[in-house]
Amino acid sequence: MNDVELAVFVAEEAGRLLLDVRRAGKFEGKALGKEGDRVANAFIMDILRRERPGDAILSEEEANDLARCSVDRVWIVDPLDGTREYGESRTDWAVHIGLAIGGEARLGAVALPGLGVTFDSANPPSPQPNNSRLRMLVSRTRPAAEAVAVAERLDAELVPMGSAGAKAMAVVRGEADIYLHSGGQYEWDNCAPVAVAQAAGLHCSRIDGSPLRYNLANPYLPDLLICPPSLAEQVMSFVRGIPAA
Repeated sequence: MNDVELAVFVAEEAGRLLLDVRRAGKFEGKALGKEGDRVANAFIMDILRRERPGDAILSEEEANDLARCSVDRVWIVDPLDGTREYGESRTDWAVHIGLAIGGEARLGAVALPGLGVTFDSANPPSPQPNNSRLRMLVSRTRPAAEAVAVAERLDAELVPMGSAGAKAMAVVRGEADIYLHSGGQYEWDNCAPVAVAQAAGLHCSRIDGSPLRYNLANPYLPDLLICPPSLAEQVMSFVRGIPAA
C-alpha cells in the first residue's frame, strides 16, 4: 500500500483498538486514557516499523530519539489525541498518523473513531462556505486568550471542542470556520491534521503567518491557525493587534 493508504489503515485500526479497550470496561477515566495510549501506540509503532523500516517515527508516547532529525521521512503520530475526551466517553478524540518529508506535513490521516469517520490527505472533503455567523473552535477546558479576543473582534461564535484533531477536522468538514490555537502544542498534535487541512485547500500556519515546520529537535509547536484562505489575513491582523500580556 502507498503512504496515504498506510496512514489510513493504521489510524483506523488503532481507532478500533481504542474503542475495544473502552468497551471492555476494565478501566475508567485517566486509567482508561493511559491504557488506550499504550495499546494504540504499541500497534502503531509495530506496523510502521514493519512497513516503513527506513523511516523515522516521532510519537507522543515514545522517547524523543534525536536520530530522527537526520532522516528526511518521519512519521509523526499521536496514538490518542484527546485522552480526556476518550476517558469521558465523548466522541471528540482522534488518532493522528502524519508523514513529514523535508520538515513539511506532506500527508496524513486523522481518524475520529467515536464518529466512525477518517479523513486523509488524498481524499479530503471540500469545506463549504459559511454565509452565517463565523464559528471559532476553542479548547473545552483552556480556551486560548488570543482566540477569545479574535472571536470578539470577528463577532464569531465560540465552539468548545476536545482534541486538536477533532477541531481541525471540524473546519475541514465545514462545521466550523477557524481553529486558532496559542496555548502550546507539539508536532504530533497537528502534523496529520495540517496535512489533511492543507489538502482540503485550507490555510495552515503559525498564528503570525510563518510556516509550520516539523521534525525539529524540540517538537514543541506552540501555536496554529487553520481557516479558509479568505479569512487568514484578517485573523492574523487581529492577532497582531492583541496587546502583550
